[in-house]
Amino acid sequence: MNIGYEFDFCGARLTALGSGALWWADHGLLCVSDLHLGKAERIARRGGTALPPYETMDTLTRLAAALDRVPARVVMCLGDSFDDLHAAHALPEPARLTLARLQAGRQWLWVEGNHDPGPVELGGEHLAELVIGPLQFRHIAQAGAQAEVSGHYHPKARLRLRGRSVTRPAFLYDDRRLIMPAFGTYTGGLYSDAPVLQALMGPQACAILTGPQPTAIPMPR
Repeated sequence: MNIGYEFDFCGARLTALGSGALWWADHGLLCVSDLHLGKAERIARRGGTALPPYETMDTLTRLAAALDRVPARVVMCLGDSFDDLHAAHALPEPARLTLARLQAGRQWLWVEGNHDPGPVELGGEHLAELVIGPLQFRHIAQAGAQAEVSGHYHPKARLRLRGRSVTRPAFLYDDRRLIMPAFGTYTGGLYSDAPVLQALMGPQACAILTGPQPTAIPMPR
């Protein structure tokens, strides 16, 4: 069954799911990045514009749907899983119960991000970064890294299609690194032609557009 866009990256056969999750079948691993759970609560707490407080449950519902598509034994959240530490502690009870159900029977890995650098007391294991097989997983890409999977930049791609502009969150990858799209509902994004992403990605980089039929194109510059 075709569940997404399959591609080879540094010796690993991976599948980019339309949801923005990454599936590594050989390790039973589903990876998502930048959930930013509790963003509406954090913005309201700091006196910002009030947003509908539904993004946490929407993100977790979409994560549950991604997990329904694959037999994941391991779930990795690749940093910025919470909008800040207070947001993690302030998760409402329905969200905590949903998260507990998703964690049940699975190894759950929280990789440290710049928004959530401290301990997470919601089950699972908290790590600064992790190596599995040939791949290195961390939140922010490092210069000179090889076989690296990261997040942080919330990449998205913009292209012209039949006379209109189409923008989608996107995976970016070349022969050295893979940058994940943000999975969270209120996360926005950085266009792939941004200088920081152009500097990180090689000239042959591809963008895999998320959506019902994930599609790879040359990374828009």
